[in-house]
Amino acid sequence: MEALKIDNFMPNYTYEDYKHWEGDWELIDGVPFAMAPAPMKKHQMLVGYIFSEIVSKIGICPNCEVLIDSDWKLNSQNVLKPDVALVCNDDNPKHISKTPEVIFEVISPSTAQRDENLKFTIYAGEGVKYYVLVYPEDLVARVYKNDDFSFKKVGEFDTESLEFEEITCEFTFDFGAIFERFREK
Repeated sequence: MEALKIDNFMPNYTYEDYKHWEGDWELIDGVPFAMAPAPMKKHQMLVGYIFSEIVSKIGICPNCEVLIDSDWKLNSQNVLKPDVALVCNDDNPKHISKTPEVIFEVISPSTAQRDENLKFTIYAGEGVKYYVLVYPEDLVARVYKNDDFSFKKVGEFDTESLEFEEITCEFTFDFGAIFERFREK
């Protein structure tokens, strides 16, 4: 008698299934990941401030848009929702269809493993130019730059600014201004 394989019991959903689900989900290799419960207020505030900082720095860039929590459909079995993404030259009105140039993920206890491992690997392999992991409790961001489909750490930032270069709409991001709002006085 042949032994049963665990893989036979793993879900294998597609984008067609995903489109009908209620609530917030990500789909990685056909496996659904619930984006619940909703993130804490600090997480959501940071996402908003990051979005505002990028929008204020890139100004009116006709080729790029800054998106919050939008579906990035990589293929039929992979749909991710970056917290904040800078996407250029993508005219698909339904979802992100081009590789974002910059992605920020604000780390929550429930998503840390996925953001630091699975998404880290996927984003590198897809050619995301910069990946920024923001740690709300420590008020620090770890920035990675893509080098031949592999991320290399640029550094850790808490009060500094960083020039995001070699992208369609280059900008300087002020981490100090973002985190200052949360520092105890």
